Amino acid sequence: MSTVIDDAPFTGFHKRLAIACSGGPLLDGYILSIVGTALIGMTAELDLSTGDTQLIGAAALVGMFIGGALFGVLTDKIGREVMYTADLVVMAVCSILSFWAESTWLIVILRFVLGMAVAADYPIATSLLGEWLPTKQRGKLLGFQIVAWYAGSVLAYVVGYLLLTFGGNGSWRWQLASSAVLCVFFLIIRQSTAPESPRWLAQHGKADKAAQMVEKYLHVRVAPEDLIEVRTERQGGIRELFGPKYRKRIVFCCGFFLCQVAVLFAMLTFGPQILASFGMPSGTWMDTLGTGLISLVFLVGCLPAMRLIDTVGRRPTIIWCFGLMIIPVLFIGVWPTMPALLAFLMLCLYAFFCGGPNVLDWTYPNELFPTHIRATAVGIATSISRVGAALGTYLLPWSLNHLGMGPTFLYAAALTAVGFGICVWGAPETKGHTLESAAS
Repeated sequence: MSTVIDDAPFTGFHKRLAIACSGGPLLDGYILSIVGTALIGMTAELDLSTGDTQLIGAAALVGMFIGGALFGVLTDKIGREVMYTADLVVMAVCSILSFWAESTWLIVILRFVLGMAVAADYPIATSLLGEWLPTKQRGKLLGFQIVAWYAGSVLAYVVGYLLLTFGGNGSWRWQLASSAVLCVFFLIIRQSTAPESPRWLAQHGKADKAAQMVEKYLHVRVAPEDLIEVRTERQGGIRELFGPKYRKRIVFCCGFFLCQVAVLFAMLTFGPQILASFGMPSGTWMDTLGTGLISLVFLVGCLPAMRLIDTVGRRPTIIWCFGLMIIPVLFIGVWPTMPALLAFLMLCLYAFFCGGPNVLDWTYPNELFPTHIRATAVGIATSISRVGAALGTYLLPWSLNHLGMGPTFLYAAALTAVGFGICVWGAPETKGHTLESAAS
């Protein structure tokens, strides 16, 4: 296969595409985090029980589980273009409808659909981006997608804090509806970028159109037949993904992703409640803003990791970071009565060390699988990871109420240690490889 795309100069087109594709992760971070502040007012107005809170917190994650598995396969079959804007429209509609929700179950349903739409965007946008990027910028810009996730999360807590401050607890409706503004913003941006992947087009009998797109956006001519990847298997889909050749890779991608986000999502969704358990006043700006600062540290931790994966390499970065992530949560588990300021520091350390796995969440699935099953792999990895995220989010309030802070964080440390073992066992090195050679 031609290396024109892998060796192409980095241009403004790639930057615009990276920003356009970051819409899904940014909205994911925003939608999943804004509910943390919205629950403050929602709980009082709708008289929510602990079970209601658990359902609302986990609904979007369950939707992501179904949406990731379903739309990843569809994206490989029908292309990246079909859902490139439709999923943002669905997110906008559900966000607006949330403003008028009067029952717990309607909120749960809307957030379930939101989760499906967000999950649909990951295999579409990250595969599209990965298949256009030059080798030298691939790791960095795929890693940038998770930076967008945390930017969305930080923005959600800032918006939630401002609305709580000036609108009171009744502002929860505006908080849930506010994501529609971001949907419209990214819908406009996506109109000026490439709608389809030339690699996917070439694999599906449209090599001439693929060559035209390469010439249009990269200003380089390439023979259509040179864009076609050689396939050694003809199965495709989930069956090939879990076959002998790719089984270890998909288990690794799903495993480390699940162990990471089970703790991470629970921490972000119920951050104000966790900080309140250490003595910060509940339902005030302190616990809300404190969780926003932790989200900001998650974002900051991604920045050095984006450089490390291209200098030190993917494998050492993820192994060392997972190992360091165990320390702060284990410390909280052993000393659950520590002062609030020290607990806040431990949560910040976990957030910073999490940068390595964060930037590889979508880098690894996009690099380790060929074009005809790439979106399926991204969708399945995202889907399985949200099983852990949903369970963590659903079980955290119960665990805090019934087991206490110490055992809850000891379980979190144990799960993080499992993720560390999975990385030692299965993390490959793809630094410097072309997309085709990394997947071979």
